[in-house]
Amino acid sequence: MKLIHLTGAAAVFTVFALTAPSWLSPAMAQGAQGKMSELPSGLKYTDSKVGDGAAATAGHKVNVHYTGWLDNHGEKGKKFDSSLDRGEPFSFTLGGGQVIKGWDQGVAGMKVGGKRTLVIPPELGYGARGAGGVIPPNATLIFDVELLKVD
Repeated sequence: MKLIHLTGAAAVFTVFALTAPSWLSPAMAQGAQGKMSELPSGLKYTDSKVGDGAAATAGHKVNVHYTGWLDNHGEKGKKFDSSLDRGEPFSFTLGGGQVIKGWDQGVAGMKVGGKRTLVIPPELGYGARGAGGVIPPNATLIFDVELLKVD
């Protein structure tokens, strides 16, 4: 194996290309598979598998399987919902405000067949109100999402 020493602009470009900046959209940062990336909104995500099908974009209906947990100091805590447990995928129009903001932002750019973990801060989830006695106020949420279909 031959190592090449890069200097100047080439070195900066190489470092830039290998460390997906936090301001990149999920679609742009797909090369960062396995690394946790953060959007300016505070949403964090990592792709455990990058799909090879159609990309999820605003205005399109998407079908996903998901499991949601309460964050427990950076780890998956209590599970509160799962389409897998019900055996029925969940469908929504991306970017249409049908789901929490963290989902609209976090599913954008995924490709069919992809699997992504989302860490959603309270302001992109259910905020100070919580949800249905299951999600407490100001809860950070963790979701594993698999994109099944884009219409």
